[in-house]
Amino acid sequence: MASTKVTVVTGGNKGIGLAIVRALCKQFKGDVYLTARDPKLGEASVKKLQEEEGLTSHFHQLDITNLQSIRTLRDFMKKKYGGIDVLINNAGIAFKAADTAPFHVQAEVTLKTNFFATRDVCTELLPIIKPHGRVVNVSSMVSQHALAKCSPDLQEKFRSETITEDELVALMEKFVEDTKNEKHSQEGWPNTAYGVSKIGVTVLSMIQARKLTKERGADGILLNACCPGWVKTDMAGDKAPKTPDQGAETPVYLALLPIDAEGPHGQFVSEKKVGKW
Repeated sequence: MASTKVTVVTGGNKGIGLAIVRALCKQFKGDVYLTARDPKLGEASVKKLQEEEGLTSHFHQLDITNLQSIRTLRDFMKKKYGGIDVLINNAGIAFKAADTAPFHVQAEVTLKTNFFATRDVCTELLPIIKPHGRVVNVSSMVSQHALAKCSPDLQEKFRSETITEDELVALMEKFVEDTKNEKHSQEGWPNTAYGVSKIGVTVLSMIQARKLTKERGADGILLNACCPGWVKTDMAGDKAPKTPDQGAETPVYLALLPIDAEGPHGQFVSEKKVGKW
């Protein structure tokens, strides 16, 4: 099976993730894996795609906040396919505006999933991305808005082309700590845990892309962050203008960049165009 191409979508059982799986089932020449934390929900989505649309996908359990779960998926992909051709890191959470959880709790929980768990997935799975592989980290336009509300000092750090992964991790940890000490505003942070988590995802993508170029430049792997847009989902609400299928367009475009494409790489992409960071 190592000659069969394979794509993995995290958080694939609903919303944008499911729409990405649907599009890849139609366009990707290989096996498409829908992953989800809850096997019942994941398997139900695979079954629904098959029965209602005649689309064949596969299920593998993945809880991105559980390191062992990530490693189990890694070992499975390595053994069955010899690695991964396309990885789309879509799994994430957002608190509703009306949620009464204290801000420091929202910050800790949101960053744990959206930034730290996504980073863990990349740490474990990037080494098994095959030559000419594609990696798409689903970020958000909210990361741009949140960046604009950061202090000039933080903006400079997040825009730096020499920031390291360790430095980024330290900044994300500092944000969580600052919210606990109720001093995040005076330390230059915006008042959005989701926005900061997605700043982390966008900057992490840029760091990882530079690292891939340096260590595996000849392999032609392209890695980008993207914004799917404001999409009608459980997470974003029903006032959003885009359908999940429309939200899937940019992530799928990046996932299916042709084998001879030289870019985009290490960029923030929205509406299939490289955006300003």
